[in-house]
Amino acid sequence: MNILVTGGAGFIGSHVCERLLRSGHSVCVFDDLNDFYSPALKQANLRDLQALALPFTFIHGDLTDAAAVEEAFASTQFDQVIHLAARAGVRPSLQQPALYQRVNVEGTVNLLEAARARSVRKITIASSSSVYGVNAKVPFSESDPIFSAISPYAASKLACEALGHTYHHVYGMDIAMLRFFTVYGPRQRPDLAIHKFASLISAGKPIPVFGDGSTARDYTYVTDTVDGILACTRQEFGFDIFNLGESQTVRLDYLIALLEQALGKSANIDRQPPQPGDVPITYADISKARAKLGYNPTVKIEAGIPKFVEWFLAARK
Repeated sequence: MNILVTGGAGFIGSHVCERLLRSGHSVCVFDDLNDFYSPALKQANLRDLQALALPFTFIHGDLTDAAAVEEAFASTQFDQVIHLAARAGVRPSLQQPALYQRVNVEGTVNLLEAARARSVRKITIASSSSVYGVNAKVPFSESDPIFSAISPYAASKLACEALGHTYHHVYGMDIAMLRFFTVYGPRQRPDLAIHKFASLISAGKPIPVFGDGSTARDYTYVTDTVDGILACTRQEFGFDIFNLGESQTVRLDYLIALLEQALGKSANIDRQPPQPGDVPITYADISKARAKLGYNPTVKIEAGIPKFVEWFLAARK
């Protein structure tokens, strides 16, 4: 198949592209290489993909530029789209809420419109566990009411889910929405906790810990997330939503202990008050993804952190 991957130069996107290329598909990446974190890291990801010498093309474009999105679709007949591009992060969205709505919501509209105009029916779209907000019920299920978003980022992802349903209902497009749960692994964004903590611990600098360390996340190793994404490309759903998590909660203080062990260094903890927009726990019910996608995450945090640290240390040389 010929597959368009938006955000394909990023962390999850580059892993998706690599897997698609190695599986015999042609891949086109659409990415703006923005400076949310160093564009050099995304350019390095692109070089790694180009070095595979497989059918791969790159379009430097902005999702908020409807003409650029249209031009990308006019250049090639795509069989499917995997839409991963977005402005990410809860805390930055509190500082730039309009930017998050413009990129994540308007950008998704531009993509859906271009796909509709070119009769590309099947689209897999990244959502986020942040849509659950402060959810009193755990684990989080796709059938839970989701009216309690507590950040502009979460609100933008809720809007994308509504848009996906709309384009399915009105135009018959086949759309899967994937709620990712704290993905980590090689190539992880440097602003995310695991990468950030590893950098600070290695440098002997304090790591900021918001709250008492009891917050818990459902950390998901990137290869497991990619398994779930690609499973969606092989089936049709009409419209559906899937949690892609590990279905195992990890306390922040335990995560730090695992990083200390893998790095062979102790962390200097800088206690900070809880941050607005942060939720106390994320925890995925993945029974639906198991049943419909054959999704079966295999990398537990005790194995995933050493894998990440191995990459992290090699990347610093």
